Amino acid sequence: MYKYLRNQFHDIIKSLYTGLTEFEVQFDRAPGNFEGDIATPLAFDLAQKLKRNPREIALEIVESLQLDDNKISRTEVAGGGFINLTINPDWLRSSLKAINQDVKEFRRISIGENKKIQVEFVSANPTGPLTIGHGRQAVIGDIISRLYEACGYNVSREYYFNNTGRQMRILADSVRLRCKELLGEKTEFPDNYYQGEYIIELATEFIEKYGKDLPEDEPDTFMTFAANKIIEGIKITLNTLGVDFDNFFNENSLIDDGEVLDVLELLQDNDLTYKEDGALWLKTSELGAKQDRVLIKSTGEMTYRLLDIAYHRNKLNRDFDMLIDIFGADHIGTYKDVLAGLKALGYDIDKIQVIIHQFVTLTENGEKIKMSTRKANFVTLDELIEEVGVDVTRFFFIMRSANSHLNFDLALAKSESDENPVFYVQYGCARISSILRFAKNQGLEYSEDIVMDENLLAKLDSNEELELMKKLFEYPRMVEKAAINIQPHIIPAYLIELAKVFHPFYHEYRVVSDNKELSLARIILVRAVREVIRDGLGLLGISAPDQM
Repeated sequence: MYKYLRNQFHDIIKSLYTGLTEFEVQFDRAPGNFEGDIATPLAFDLAQKLKRNPREIALEIVESLQLDDNKISRTEVAGGGFINLTINPDWLRSSLKAINQDVKEFRRISIGENKKIQVEFVSANPTGPLTIGHGRQAVIGDIISRLYEACGYNVSREYYFNNTGRQMRILADSVRLRCKELLGEKTEFPDNYYQGEYIIELATEFIEKYGKDLPEDEPDTFMTFAANKIIEGIKITLNTLGVDFDNFFNENSLIDDGEVLDVLELLQDNDLTYKEDGALWLKTSELGAKQDRVLIKSTGEMTYRLLDIAYHRNKLNRDFDMLIDIFGADHIGTYKDVLAGLKALGYDIDKIQVIIHQFVTLTENGEKIKMSTRKANFVTLDELIEEVGVDVTRFFFIMRSANSHLNFDLALAKSESDENPVFYVQYGCARISSILRFAKNQGLEYSEDIVMDENLLAKLDSNEELELMKKLFEYPRMVEKAAINIQPHIIPAYLIELAKVFHPFYHEYRVVSDNKELSLARIILVRAVREVIRDGLGLLGISAPDQM
């Protein structure tokens, strides 16, 4: 549907302004104070390129447009240059046919055909169970992947981790000391070591496997055991959350395969490094940063920046059309240095999109809370899922823009009321299923025959029915917008809006009444609403119950 409009606008622009090829036609809901259903700010974009008044350009476009009256009943220029379109109600009704026949085909967007995208997310090192912060990142990454798949892209999900290094050595020694405590030996446990019940659990399992004679002269044994157990637990947690990865990439392979050494040589060959105070520095100040950054510490330990430059070089060499990195807010000061290093080596960093998500705070009735310290001195993702369930966890994590701090209200998450957004959306789906079951018992059932009956569809002419159809009509654009702008929170926001339009309609109008033809028409309408809710929840990895 939007494809038709884009094609029409593209043809007109090319004929009116010869040689103009770089432009994009975007649509949105018409502003509330203007007439029309959808609007495009195209004239404002063209005004910058043509150095002309946007309203004059908009008028030229509207005068030249020859849109099908069966699709668009009215076209006008509004404000300083918006082009507003009024959708013909018959075209709205035809969307009900498309949705009921195949909702995935209705919202199908083929912009990603023959293109490959890699999405890297979570990437927590195996030093402990996943936290709620990791959980938010996992859901954001998974839904971004689902959206791009919906747009036809071949998506690869990757988890990047490191099971060696200083933090892993501290983990190994934490387990070793807890083992000694369990065996009755008095030990001094440093404050900076890993705390929590999960370390004691690891120590208990270590003793069960290796016995009481601890291999204290073999620290790698403790490290390997702990890392493998924690990675196994991470995978189980992610699977519970409905998140699967295509590839787990170990940072150590970059060293073993010589890729880090290759990057160092390339940086040195380009005169981008120097030594000072026993450390090797990257000349990031020459690449746009305020100061230079350390690549290798005086201790010989490699920094995040060096390893991540090598890792992203590896990813870019795998011929993806686009790379999406999802990081927590603690990465905001480092990723720009990595991109600068890659650019200096001649790589196209425009292929890399970085999404920074903000932190999560658990609250209940406005008060910050701590659920437990059973596993560690932080709230684990497993605990949150156990408390509120997978559906609520996923929905709440994706409700806000990634760059917004998220207050996760436990009281709201556990409530079964209209104030709980996921309950509100799911209840709409369940309510429609209940209506359809009741209709079937009354001898009124959806079929391919009735959905093709234009006389039936014409009976859907009230303002509330038209508003519901207009909201359904927006769905493909919402999916496309969420994917292209990498803003997955658009989908739950849309589903909440759709539910807000449906629920008042349901309370005001009887779907099944004594008027058989009107009943069948409304069955077509509400079934289409259910299909869109189901599909939208599916994109979010959330269930769409038939009864609640």
